Amino acid sequence: MSTDSNADTDADDESTSNCGSSANRGSSSAANCGGASDPNDDANESSSKCGASSSSSSPSSSTCGASSASKSESVDEKVGATADEFEADPGQLIAVGLGPGHPEGMTDRAKTALLEAEHIVGYTTYIDLIPDEITESADELYDTPMCGEVSRTEEAIDRTLAGNDVAIVGSGDPNVYALAGLALEILESKGATASMVDFEVVPGVPAAQSCGARLGAPLVNDTVSISLSDHLVPMPEIESRLHAAAKESFTIAIYNPWSRKRRDNFEKCCEILLAHRDPDTPVGIVHGAGREDERVLLTELSELEALGEDEIVDMTTTIIVGNEETYVWDDRMVTPRGYETKYDY
Repeated sequence: MSTDSNADTDADDESTSNCGSSANRGSSSAANCGGASDPNDDANESSSKCGASSSSSSPSSSTCGASSASKSESVDEKVGATADEFEADPGQLIAVGLGPGHPEGMTDRAKTALLEAEHIVGYTTYIDLIPDEITESADELYDTPMCGEVSRTEEAIDRTLAGNDVAIVGSGDPNVYALAGLALEILESKGATASMVDFEVVPGVPAAQSCGARLGAPLVNDTVSISLSDHLVPMPEIESRLHAAAKESFTIAIYNPWSRKRRDNFEKCCEILLAHRDPDTPVGIVHGAGREDERVLLTELSELEALGEDEIVDMTTTIIVGNEETYVWDDRMVTPRGYETKYDY
């Protein structure tokens, strides 16, 4: 679906960063900061794929341009190698938004950027959304499962600092609950600059817009987006934002509404919305927009909490809550822009 959020941030455990931290290792474990070693290679000897040398006494050397510590040596995701540890001329780093999750929803600019990238880095689910002709043209693909957004982003940066042109991908848009900001933060923490790696953002269609299109025209007036994930933002802050948005005449796009760890967050959200809006306020729910399991449902605010137990509401769902003027007509959710107050039609 076009969820711009990183759904992997909601898993139980954070993965340990093995990207770029300089350390000599006596372990025989393979470094986890570069391209995967050939599974057919019994010796598991993978040389550096980024062009910078690494130091290790194990058969497998680092593949991201600086030697890395094994997982047992670190429990937190921390930035490893600094920019001045890389000897190559940096490549280009592009954050690419894949849009709603199907090839037709990708912009031509996004497709071109991915075809030109030497390495493509991303969450496994997002890599799987990329058309085969693009992934097959890349020199290397690097994906991680749930968690590891920091190590994954640093992986992309390290590969770039080591001289490769790299694309880091996400669904939706890179600037909506995604990794464009994190990439800039990590670049800064490494002593690098955005201009050093020719950092660029290629926008994609955000979840709110792709889901709004499936519902009709719910977002044509002022809208705010709020994520219910408290992985990075404390729930009291989320509640405060919900109160502020709900008491004003905004339509509200709710991201990351439900997970096995966040049942209470969803229930609290529904409680807050009902404190400020009529029970019959139209609500649109889109699960898996643009994907094979897409489901679309129009309902009312009073019914929303009960749907938290339905499969339609999960991390691949975006919920659009109407304002006091939003209505449903012919199975379409409509929020007036205000033309009716100015023109006769």
